[in-house]
Amino acid sequence: MQLFFQDKLTEAGCDEAGRGCLAGPVFAASVILPKDFFHPLLNDSKQVSEKNRDELRRVIEAEAVSYAVASIDNEEIDRINILKASFKAMHLALDKLSQKPGLLLIDGNRFIRYKKIPHQCFVKGDERFSSIAAASILAKTYRDEYMKQMHGEFPHYGWDTNKGYGTPEHRNAIEQHGLCKYHRRSFRLYSIQTELF
Repeated sequence: MQLFFQDKLTEAGCDEAGRGCLAGPVFAASVILPKDFFHPLLNDSKQVSEKNRDELRRVIEAEAVSYAVASIDNEEIDRINILKASFKAMHLALDKLSQKPGLLLIDGNRFIRYKKIPHQCFVKGDERFSSIAAASILAKTYRDEYMKQMHGEFPHYGWDTNKGYGTPEHRNAIEQHGLCKYHRRSFRLYSIQTELF
């Protein structure tokens, strides 16, 4: 994994979590790492255990030059679509950075330009660049924490374990209990699409 894409401009890595979920917000994070940052556990958040993600979050928050996390809720996701919501969450995170980056490293193959800052998109960028991997860790841990809190309000959906993804457990609970206020109604939420929409 590379620490930086180039060495002339200050880079901020950006990534999101929860894009494919059936419920809850999409979260995004942006991270500027110091020039000498290294952690042996740092990787794409999907390839890191929950315990190690929590440890990495502490390290990233302590050592990052700047970091920020933002989210877009399910109602806005339904209004503007999940792709635009993901980009908007990244823009909101970038707004909150204490230092202005000169280049954005984006996980994925598309992005809506942020102000006048140039960007580069990378498929599987969270496996290639440390700042994107760090952003993926923050987005994932903040979102998981949020969904665990929401589990207390609607425990029958199992969000403490599935985090809102479309697992059999979650889909079965939707079939049995219907939708709640945190579900994304623009998504295919039922196993068989019916006249419920």
